[in-house]
Formats: sequence, structure tokens, C-alpha cells
Amino acid sequence: MDSTREVEVVVIGAGQAGLAGAFHLRRSGFEPDRDFVVLDHSPGPGGAWQFRWPSLTYGKVHGMHALPGMELTDADAGRPSAEVIGEYFATYELTFDLRVRRPVDVRAVREGPGGRLLVESSVGTWATRALINATGTWDRPFWPRYPGQETFRGRQLHTAQYPGPEEFAGLRVIVVGGGASGTQHLLEIAPYAASTTWVTRRPPVYREGPFDENAGRAAVALVEERVRRGLPPRSVVSVTGLPLTDAIRQGLADGVLDRQPMFERITPDGVAWADGRQVEADVILWATGFRPAIDHLAPLRLREPGGGIRLEGTRAVADPRIHLVGYGPSASTIGANRAGRAAVRDIRRLLAGEPVAAA
Repeated sequence: MDSTREVEVVVIGAGQAGLAGAFHLRRSGFEPDRDFVVLDHSPGPGGAWQFRWPSLTYGKVHGMHALPGMELTDADAGRPSAEVIGEYFATYELTFDLRVRRPVDVRAVREGPGGRLLVESSVGTWATRALINATGTWDRPFWPRYPGQETFRGRQLHTAQYPGPEEFAGLRVIVVGGGASGTQHLLEIAPYAASTTWVTRRPPVYREGPFDENAGRAAVALVEERVRRGLPPRSVVSVTGLPLTDAIRQGLADGVLDRQPMFERITPDGVAWADGRQVEADVILWATGFRPAIDHLAPLRLREPGGGIRLEGTRAVADPRIHLVGYGPSASTIGANRAGRAAVRDIRRLLAGEPVAAA
């Protein structure tokens, strides 16, 4: 039996970017199940937030921007962000009747007959005229490779597996990575651990003062330029620097955020530098970020020689049917909202046979 179903638009992913896209499709007159479908591989609502560690409370979340059309109000700052945002996303899906299908694993997107794309999944295939890809990065944690890594006798884990600080009680912990997650991990773990060592490839850059709209636009522009050139996107956070909060200031004063340069190799008992210095450790925690989860798009050959997918706005230059939201410059929560709106605007023009301008 042919299980292929036809729709106008398929949305892959129901995090912030995917839900924003689905909302704007709905508002534009597209009906869920009839005109578009949202496929999400997660077990429940909440996007990547549902997998965050319990100690990341809502009060510690920086810059969580509301989804379009419904504010997140009266949230308890002391509750885990996974719970707060998971419940918010669930309410949002019901309120706007987005009918997210989950858990659905999208395995590949291929060229299909009649100018349609075939979205192959664990529950069947959809033939679609346009695609909003909103798969984020959580499923692709980046693990750097260093000599001797396989010999380490302790535990290695990534931010994606971080269980909270209590599990590191009495242990010697090396945290690798200079972003927001790395500093958060260090500040949480330090009171429990026997010792902590912070290692980064580059010296951290701290940002003082408010991060205003002009600074935000400048940061996004830097990321957007890479995407326009077909290079792999850097995160928006990577070009903004670390906000110099009270917690960061205290960590610097206490010596917890005493950054060391990157080690040369990993030993069975820890790490070693080229100058002969060594640090013993029970745990290496890799807070080294994530890469876009876009392997399912590989059959379409969208990648440029530089390794990324070249975009104009949210639209793939190589294929105007495909929009990437929550990718590169739209990877922030407010950026995801704007990208969802822009993608739907372009898709409406495409489906109507009108010229599609850059977003």
C-alpha cells in the first residue's frame, strides 16, 4: 500500500522555530493535516528544552522569548526550565491546534515526482511542495578529538548528558569550553567537586553593560554573513561574548573561572600540556557546543564547498522550496520567531507562483 500523503508544507521539528513556523502557517490560512503537517521526533512538547538538566531553572535562562501570539506569564523562576517551557509549548500547541505528530523520526528528504519533495519518516512519507526545517542542534553534540582520548580511565560526557552538579561530588572535574554552558557548569559543580579545571581554546571574552538591540543586530549580522557565504554557522552567542553577570564576577573572584589554555593530549589519568604540565581528573565534561542536525537533508546536496548551506534569509539558495529556521542567524529564540514568519511569507509566494525576494 502506498503510504505517501500530499501536503503543501512539511515542518520538521517542534521547538521554538518549528512552532513559530506552524503558527504563521495557521494564521495564513493553512490547515493542519490538510495543508501542512508538523513532525517532531521528541517524546513530548518542549523542543530541546525538555532535555535540559534539572538545575537549569527558569530563572537562569537568558533571553527566552515568547512564541508568537501567546506570552509566557507567571512562570516560577525556581522551577526547572524543562518543566516550565515544556508546559508552555504544550499549551501553545493545543491553543493554536497545531496537531504536532510525535514521536516521528525523519530519515531523509529526497527529490520526488512532480516537483515535490519526499519526506521519509518512521511513520510514512509525505510529498510536499515546501519544507520548513527546524531541527535545531541538540541531537548533534560536538565532541572534539584529542590524542589519547580513548585511554582516559575516567568518565567523559557532553553538555547534552549533563545530569546536574550533585553527581560530581568529590570528583576532580575538567570542563572544556568557553561558552555559556561551560561557565554555568563550572559555577554549579565547583561547590561539590574536589577540584575543577577550566580549559578553552580561546581566552573568554566578557561583555559588560546591557546587550541592546543594536548590539544584537550586529551579532546576528556576523553570523548571517557566514551563512550567506555557505560556511557552517557559528552560534549567535559565539560572537556576543559572555555577559559579565554577578555570578560570573564571583566565579572570577573565587578562582573558579581561572581559564587554562587547551591541553595537548589526554592521558589515562587526566590531561597534559606541551610544556609538561599535567592535571589529574576523574571526569572530563565537554561543553563544546552543537552542530546543526541536518543530515536528513543530505540527499538534496544543499551543502556548499565551505561546508554549510547557503541561505538568503531563511531560504536555501540551492532550492527555494526549502527554508531553514533556527539555523545560524535565527538560532536565538527571538530570531526563530522572526525566521518562522519570514519563511511562511516566502512559501506563500512560492506556492502562488510569485517571485520570491530575499527575506
